[in-house]
Parts: sequence; C-alpha cells; structure tokens
Amino acid sequence: MLKTITIYFLLFIMYSFLGWCMEMVVCNVSSKKIVNRGFLIGPVCPIYGFGCLLIMILLRKYYDDPIVLFVMAVVLCSLLEYFTSYLMEKLFKARWWDYSNRKFNINGRICLDNLVAFGLLGLLMMYVINPLFVKLLNSVSINVLHFIALIILIVFVVDNLISLQIISGFKNVANSVRKDSTAEITAKVRELLLEKGWLYKRLVSAFDFKASEKLLKNITKKVKTKVNNEVKKVKTKIEVEKEKRKEMKRKIISDYNLKKDELKRLLKDAKEKRKEMLRNLKKY
Repeated sequence: MLKTITIYFLLFIMYSFLGWCMEMVVCNVSSKKIVNRGFLIGPVCPIYGFGCLLIMILLRKYYDDPIVLFVMAVVLCSLLEYFTSYLMEKLFKARWWDYSNRKFNINGRICLDNLVAFGLLGLLMMYVINPLFVKLLNSVSINVLHFIALIILIVFVVDNLISLQIISGFKNVANSVRKDSTAEITAKVRELLLEKGWLYKRLVSAFDFKASEKLLKNITKKVKTKVNNEVKKVKTKIEVEKEKRKEMKRKIISDYNLKKDELKRLLKDAKEKRKEMLRNLKKY
C-alpha cells in the first residue's frame, strides 16, 4: 500500500514537472521572453500531475480503445481545467490563464485547442511516457523511493505554504490600492509586488494580469450594481416612510377637523338649548 502511494506521488511530481516544462516552452515561444509559469514557486504545475493521475487511474479500463481513451481524456481534462480555474478565481479573485481571445472557449477557462491537445497528450502519456516512468520507478529500491518521496513531499508542502502566503500578500496589496481605474489598480499592484522581492516577482511572472484585470472589471461592475440596488432600496424605503408620514399627517388633520366640526356642532346645540331655556323662563 505504502509503495503504491509513493509511486503515485512520485508520478504526480514527475508529470507536474513535465507540465511546467511544457508551459515554459509554450509561453516562452508565444511571448518571446522567459516566463516562469505556475501557481507554485518551484518548477511544478500540479494541475498536470492531477490530470495525469486521473487519466491513469480512471481511464485505464479504456487502454485497449485509443479513440474512447482520447475522448474521455478530453472530457476529464476539460472538467479539471475548468473547475481549477473557477476555484482559483473564487479563492484568490484572480486568474492564472484566460482563453477569451480564442475561438470556441467557455468563459475563458477552457478552449477547443487545449482540449484536443489534452486528448493527444493523454494518449502519449498512457502509451509511451507512463510505462517508461513506471518501469524507471520499479527499478529503484523501495527504500530509496520512500526517502526521495519524503524529501520531495516536505519541499512541496513548504512550497505550497509559501505560495499561499504570497497570494495572500497579493490579495492584501490589491485591497490596499484605492483607485477607480482598473488599469491603474493593476499597474499599481504589479509595481508594489515587484518591490517586495524575488518571491513576489516569481508570482508576477506567472500571473495573468490581463485576465485578472478583466475579472476585476467584472467584480467592480457587480459591486457597483449591488451598491446601486442597495441605494435604490434605501431610496424606496425613504419614499415609503415619507408617504407614511404624509398619510399620518393627513389622518391627524382629518381627525382634527372632525373633532373641530363636532365641537362646533356641540357648541351650536348648547347655544340653541340655552336660547330655548331663556324663552321658557320668560314665559313664567
């Protein structure tokens, strides 16, 4: 059992490193500059590790049918990428990738180009890479594998803790900036992060500011809409209170006039009775 867990963990790390290497090559070619991609500080992209493990564990029953394996790899990786993007956005109010400028994308989180690539990579992983990795790990002494896995696990956990602290610092920096222009906010956040040292520079290099700028605009729009709705509710409540006061005032005035008319009538009746009494007295 422990050996299986150790091998799976090492495979996760190896595929995460391969994914990081692939991201580096793709991003460096497209941007023509060195960009250290990934959520973590170290040279790993865990989403690739998780994706490969899911394919390896859940799709092994389709090993003899490459077409079905390809389709299922596309479905599995698309769900993983979409919900990873959604979860990171909800947790950190930021995006690490955005495909809004590509055709056939869903909310900028996944796109058709990547899904086809995931399917092909799934086939490559299952039929070529994974057998080599498994053979390599099985050729190493289990005690050596346990030792290597333990060291890597400690480094990986520390990396996650530091990265989360950095992201928390990023959120604090973003919240500390008070400007109305989204572009100015993004520029100021980037400037403040770069001033904080190498770890923050690492985050800035991996962070998709354009995507997050768009996200920030959407958040700002939602906040403004919410504020406007609250203002409308308050105004409506004030108007209702004013109408209630006006109605109360009209009722008080109406009651006053009724009492006044009633007193006038009583006074008139009293005068008539007095006159009647005086006439009766004169008779005697």
